[in-house]
Amino acid sequence: MSEHAIRRYGENAVLVEHDEPLRVWAALQGADGVQDVVPAARTVLVVGPGAHQAVQRVLSAQLPPYSSPGVLVEVPVHYDGRDLSDINGLDSDEVIALHSASTYTVAFIGFAPGFPYCRGLHPRLETPRLVTPRPSVPAGSVAIAGSWCAIYPTASPGGWRLLGRTDLVLFDAESEPPALLQPGSKVRFVPVR
Repeated sequence: MSEHAIRRYGENAVLVEHDEPLRVWAALQGADGVQDVVPAARTVLVVGPGAHQAVQRVLSAQLPPYSSPGVLVEVPVHYDGRDLSDINGLDSDEVIALHSASTYTVAFIGFAPGFPYCRGLHPRLETPRLVTPRPSVPAGSVAIAGSWCAIYPTASPGGWRLLGRTDLVLFDAESEPPALLQPGSKVRFVPVR
């Protein structure tokens, strides 16, 4: 059974701590009285006049297994990042092979608009963030930190280890939806030769 805690978060919202937040997020999509559901690494914010009741209903039943309704997004990557040859003693070819062999799931969007936190990183690639963040990381940078993989949608400071870059636009305020990747999206990183 999954562990969880529910906390009121203002008048019309609750914050659910759960060890499988993506499953909670999926189960609450379209629930009566729920206006928005926002997943994070260990929590789900549920907003709406019926948020508390909807969460109680969902968590009192067995959560269905999560399966992504979205299509697989292939992300072409130029594996030329500054940290490519400095990951856990692996050579660049091993890092590329391990990174591009997995299918990732976007667990949530955070840090910056369109910044996808992706689960599915091979355990041999798990590595800590940099001790001192870089003052500027280019838009499109494909990076890893801890057990996460992400893509910087815009240039920003950052402490993740850089493996490469993509030319895909991750965030465009004029598009609908503005973020290319959404919670639940499946992602494959494809090496560009």
